[in-house]
Amino acid sequence: MVHIVSSLLLASLASTFAWADSIMCDANKKCPEKYPCCSQYGQCGTGAFCLGGCDPLQSYSLDSCVAEPVCQSKTYKWDNLDSAALNTKYLGNASASDWVYSGFPKIENGNLILTMPKNSVGTLFANNHYVWYGKITGKVKSSRGKGVVSAFILLSDVKDEIDFEFVGSDLANVQTNYYWQGVLNYNNGGKAPTGTSTFDDWHEYEIDWKPDVITWSVDGAVKRTLTRESTWNETGKRYQFPQTPSRMQLSLWPAGQASNPEGTIQWAGGEIDWNSQDIKEKGYYYAEFGEITVQCYDPPSNSGNGKKSYIFTKDDGLESSVKMTNNDTVLASLGATGLNPNLGASSPSSSSATGNNSVPENRGGSGNEPGASASNGTSGSGSGSGNGNGSSDSGFSQGNNDNGSSNRSNGASSPNEHVMRGSLFAVLVAIVVLVTL
Repeated sequence: MVHIVSSLLLASLASTFAWADSIMCDANKKCPEKYPCCSQYGQCGTGAFCLGGCDPLQSYSLDSCVAEPVCQSKTYKWDNLDSAALNTKYLGNASASDWVYSGFPKIENGNLILTMPKNSVGTLFANNHYVWYGKITGKVKSSRGKGVVSAFILLSDVKDEIDFEFVGSDLANVQTNYYWQGVLNYNNGGKAPTGTSTFDDWHEYEIDWKPDVITWSVDGAVKRTLTRESTWNETGKRYQFPQTPSRMQLSLWPAGQASNPEGTIQWAGGEIDWNSQDIKEKGYYYAEFGEITVQCYDPPSNSGNGKKSYIFTKDDGLESSVKMTNNDTVLASLGATGLNPNLGASSPSSSSATGNNSVPENRGGSGNEPGASASNGTSGSGSGSGNGNGSSDSGFSQGNNDNGSSNRSNGASSPNEHVMRGSLFAVLVAIVVLVTL
């Protein structure tokens, strides 16, 4: 009987820790057909893996990811969280849920509060409507503390990115940054003074994204301008300028956690203090968001006649490969994918998580973190890539490869994470063996 119980327990443990052997994906290794969707952090799965953040270029096929809901001009205020869906419940219906989240958001005094309790990865709060050129404006009070980063960004599924990032150890400045397809060019970052504390005082931050220029503004004053022309890469013969439909993301995350790359920790101001004043007094770090407005611009010409969603039609990930369609954006269950969106439609629990490969984990950042190790398969795009009139002082130092490569970061787990997971499983197995004996 003891042996039977032990076997059952071992089987249960193996199932529980199946995520330790997650199927990874990157530019050189696409997902298998069984788990066809590549998440924002480079893991393969179904369901929520195939929704916002699903990278079509690293998935099994371009149509593995579900079509992206089109832009919606709207102003968001925070009376409640009724328009936000937990990521284990959201199935792609952006008409019912404007936002999807993981972590610990709350409403307080008419503001959205993103919290990060001790030893957590914080909160990720993403809009479900994609902006394909437009303006986003938000009133923000950042988090504070070394190693703590809050963000107000636009991020596309192929990892084009336009950022406002707030490093908690520097409350006098906000950082501006951009990436093209996740290529980690560390010359793209800049700093902008805000005049007063980003933590103590409300400031209004605006990203105005047009096909030929991006401007970052604080309290109505333009702080940085980036032109498309300045991003020409002679080696690749292309503009490395953000150009694909992007979701607005609000986040609070521990960039200074010890398991992160050393360059990321340095950029974040050092290792995070989990016994700080905010942790002791409130039980969490926090960032506050007030009114947020999205203004959609017209899509590029010749982008199609659809009104409902965006899809990628070519694997170059450029603006010209995106088309507007009337394709549906909703899955029947977390076991469904873009290849079979109606799978599980008859199941009464179709909206609940079905396993470790149906809802991707939240690792905090976007996956394009400054200071990430170049050994992760990333490369800079230095040749011909400009900063506009923004400062090149990004607050960190990291080498670049000037080769025009399109290799992109996959946000894979660090070796320490894999060791920790494997070790924990080994300990539990040892306990079972001792009980058996």
